[in-house]
Amino acid sequence: MHMRFRLIGGVLAVTLLTQLSACGTLFFPDRRGQIEGKIDPVVAGLNAVGLLFGVIPGLIAFGIDFATGAIYLPEGQSAQVDPQQLQKTIGADGKIDNAQLKALIERETGHSLPLDDPRLILHTGSVEQLAAYGLHPAA
Repeated sequence: MHMRFRLIGGVLAVTLLTQLSACGTLFFPDRRGQIEGKIDPVVAGLNAVGLLFGVIPGLIAFGIDFATGAIYLPEGQSAQVDPQQLQKTIGADGKIDNAQLKALIERETGHSLPLDDPRLILHTGSVEQLAAYGLHPAA
């Protein structure tokens, strides 16, 4: 009898924990009730992390976020910036002006990124790396 209660309690606890693993539902409760839209890459990425802990919790997280609509971006928002606008942040020397880029991202998406943080790691690329991906440099 004691073992049965432990088993039922364990199953209940695991079920509740997997239900709470739906990231979008927890982090963006105001998005609940949406039925369509653009998928938020942040929520999708966080749900994908749930797949690292096991297939079932990850699938449950995706399922809950799709069912509640929390995985979709709010109406009129996007997760990307127009490439034409990004061209304006490149200076004459071919380097990106972090202040202009930060202002553009904040204006277009409403999110402020710490681009002036001294801990920010900048990666440089080369024309050869672009060619390896089939891309052509255009600055």
